[in-house]
Amino acid sequence: MKTPAPFRFMTPVLATLLAAGAAAEAQQLLTTTRIAAGLIRPTFMTSPPGDTARAFIVEQRGSGGTATRADIRILNLADNTINPTPFLSITGVSTGSEQGLLGLAFHPNYASNGYFFVNYTNSAGTTVIARYQVSGGDPNVANPTATPVLTIAQPFANHNGGWMGFGPDGYLYDAQGDGGDFCDPQGNAQNRNVLLGKILRINVDALPYTIPADNPFVGVPNTRGEIWAYGLRNPWRPSFDRETGDLWIADVGQDYMEEVNFQPAAITPPFTAANYGWKCREGTVCSSTSPSLCNVSSCGAGCTVLTGPATEPIYTYIQAATSNCSVSGGYVYRGCAMPYLRGTYFFADYCSNQIWSFQRVGGVVTNFTNRTAELAVAGTTINFVVSFAEDQTGEMYIIDQGGGEIYKIIPRCKANCDGSTLAPILNVNDFSCFLNRFAAGECYANCDGSTAMPVLNVNDYSCFLNQYAVGCP
Repeated sequence: MKTPAPFRFMTPVLATLLAAGAAAEAQQLLTTTRIAAGLIRPTFMTSPPGDTARAFIVEQRGSGGTATRADIRILNLADNTINPTPFLSITGVSTGSEQGLLGLAFHPNYASNGYFFVNYTNSAGTTVIARYQVSGGDPNVANPTATPVLTIAQPFANHNGGWMGFGPDGYLYDAQGDGGDFCDPQGNAQNRNVLLGKILRINVDALPYTIPADNPFVGVPNTRGEIWAYGLRNPWRPSFDRETGDLWIADVGQDYMEEVNFQPAAITPPFTAANYGWKCREGTVCSSTSPSLCNVSSCGAGCTVLTGPATEPIYTYIQAATSNCSVSGGYVYRGCAMPYLRGTYFFADYCSNQIWSFQRVGGVVTNFTNRTAELAVAGTTINFVVSFAEDQTGEMYIIDQGGGEIYKIIPRCKANCDGSTLAPILNVNDFSCFLNRFAAGECYANCDGSTAMPVLNVNDYSCFLNQYAVGCP
């Protein structure tokens, strides 16, 4: 947000508030509001670059009452209505529990070229990455003609991965599971001559796709040049930090440990591919020492079957505790509504319905918080959290596959500018906080949500006073 001309400075008061907030970010009180329901197996949600009015919801399969059909639906964020006509319907998708339409990514230049990309498993169980284009006459409907990008044979029906996203470098990143079954029986994750169990990085500005020259394994014999990272079991919902470009990769464990991996933003080549250790390692433990049936006999101390040094996860948790079984990756919050939570990573477990957050400070996890009870709202149930989402303003959402619902994470008390959790939550400090954030041109101070210039004006003062008068529920 452009800073209003009279306020292009940071006052000492605001500097003090922000410094205090860095140590108290995890304390801001949150809640949720349900913005969509009645969806069929929602799996993901995203928006085209610059589009603050719409969000595009991926339905995995079963759309329109047809088991082998998957739709992309448009959610209008102004009034939380869903268009009756799907943006795109894909038929002939496979119907296994982890199969169907799994990924969606809009080209960085979508506004000019209309290109978007999907990842799904077809009726043969093969992963298909295809390019589509919005129709010329209606921005809410896509041309149904697909242009193939890449197909990957899947030996089993599970561990398809399926996330896609464009990195800050403009390349398409794609997450592939290890091919499935139990304990990667084909050894795909450590085999650099196959694309399974990997994060891929390709250039799709023109098709057929090309491999970026600075990918780690370009020109290496018996190694696929598309590989960006490897040693993954089922990377589920990775995400880029929109501010730093860092890549967060949640990887589903076998039957012992779930993990969250962190890959710093790629800035200057040459780049080294991170190896996250599977199937030799599950999280931080050698798979032969975990209580699983893998028992990789060659995986002794030091995990000697690895084809390269293992990269340690940034966070792990055990499955046995509170019925955990499958991590769902999320996002680093970078929105405006909750300033004391900026830089906080949200994630969940699909089976236990637990939702957590933490920050990475100096390479160390800090401010770890269980958000489950805090985000619950009477009369609603958030369960089977399959994914999170963020809109183009950086606000965050929860995808509830079990109920076919989408929830938005919001501050429990909008006027609680200083993030205090001490009673009384609203006090004179919140006025000082708002005034200083307004003076600094912070997006939080755009209380009325106006986009007309000047963005910050006297109406924002009135808006904040009204929010303060409402108080905290």
